[in-house]
Amino acid sequence: MSPMLRDIGYLALGVSAVLLALTIFGDRLRARRHKPDPAIEVFMTRVDSWWAMVILFTLALLVGQLAVVLLFAIASFAALREFYTYSAHSKADHLSLALAFYIILPAQFLFIAFDMTRLFAVFIPVYIFLLLPFVSVLRGSTDKFLNRVSETQWGLMICVFCLSHIPALMWLHLPQDGLQQPSGRSMLLIAFLVLVVQTGDLVDFYMGRRVGRKRIVPDLSPKTWAGVAWGVAAAALLGLALSWITPFGPLAAAGMAALASICGQAGNLILRAIKRDRGLRDWSHLIPGQGGFLDQLDSVIFAAPAFFHLTRLWWLTT
Repeated sequence: MSPMLRDIGYLALGVSAVLLALTIFGDRLRARRHKPDPAIEVFMTRVDSWWAMVILFTLALLVGQLAVVLLFAIASFAALREFYTYSAHSKADHLSLALAFYIILPAQFLFIAFDMTRLFAVFIPVYIFLLLPFVSVLRGSTDKFLNRVSETQWGLMICVFCLSHIPALMWLHLPQDGLQQPSGRSMLLIAFLVLVVQTGDLVDFYMGRRVGRKRIVPDLSPKTWAGVAWGVAAAALLGLALSWITPFGPLAAAGMAALASICGQAGNLILRAIKRDRGLRDWSHLIPGQGGFLDQLDSVIFAAPAFFHLTRLWWLTT
């Protein structure tokens, strides 16, 4: 067994142990109450969905890099569909939307699959940003043109560009790789990012409703300053514990985990504001108790670009 497969196995066992502990913890909380507590029920639903995601993600890691790229490409397609379902568009935008789903999105993930990192970093924010509005212009409709184009491009930035930074972590050169191709251990950085951000979210959700008092944006979200502080602290502690799967030292891993959690918390509020603007509670009902892919991945989506570029800038070689 290769060292990487062994580490994936250890990581999967560790995460399963934590999820088992959370499941037991939630069941005991349920047993202490004479009537259902909505916060506990949502907490348990999130833990249940985590079980499914951990199993699916572990299988993708074991299969290999292309399976990971495909997994996130499918998630990106589903997230983009959710976003565009509630975006402003007209018949004049149908070609732009078709290009987004069937040309731009596959191209972005193909760039990652073939390790074309320099192209993937500029394809959507530069070339598509400048050229896609031209497609709508040719259709001749100028009604709410700026709103329509802006929402189309926002969808691509959030659901495709930002999310694609997660599988792109696989192609970062670890320090021990030298001038060789990435060894494959960079896949563990994906597990690190997802675990610390999602753990921060879970702790923020629970502690914010238990000890939080002052809301960050009172009219938008129940998220509290205390909840966020607990969430970031939990992410940092987990980052410290998982430093062995990263190229960072223990303190640096904790710092990167805390930074990723902070970016994720900000992303959660941004997407919640977009949902509020559209009058939505959830983006969809695809994941039981969790809404849609955007509801589940909102924090990771916003944390991924910052984590990717800071990692490459400060610790890794290009």
